[in-house]
Amino acid sequence: MNPVIASPNEEKISNSKSTVREAVYAGLKTAALTGSIAAVPTLVGCRVIPWAKRNLKYNAQALIITAASISGFIITADKIILHSARGNTIGKYDKLE
Repeated sequence: MNPVIASPNEEKISNSKSTVREAVYAGLKTAALTGSIAAVPTLVGCRVIPWAKRNLKYNAQALIITAASISGFIITADKIILHSARGNTIGKYDKLE
């Protein structure tokens, strides 16, 4: 016999943790992809284009690449979390009918 009694909210908590874990994993994959995609034209442009060579120093280049990575992470993670929340809400309304 198991002396531990599960809480009614325990299933919801484990579902939300797995959703957040899934969102973070997908966000990291997207951040790595967008960072590498943004790095190539940024670094090549700073070596070839005269205006970029004069005005975009190392900090600016890093900021451009980092901004692309962060935005990719946030957009992907937000999209997955909202999709899961929408599915949970639709599931609740379907059960009521």
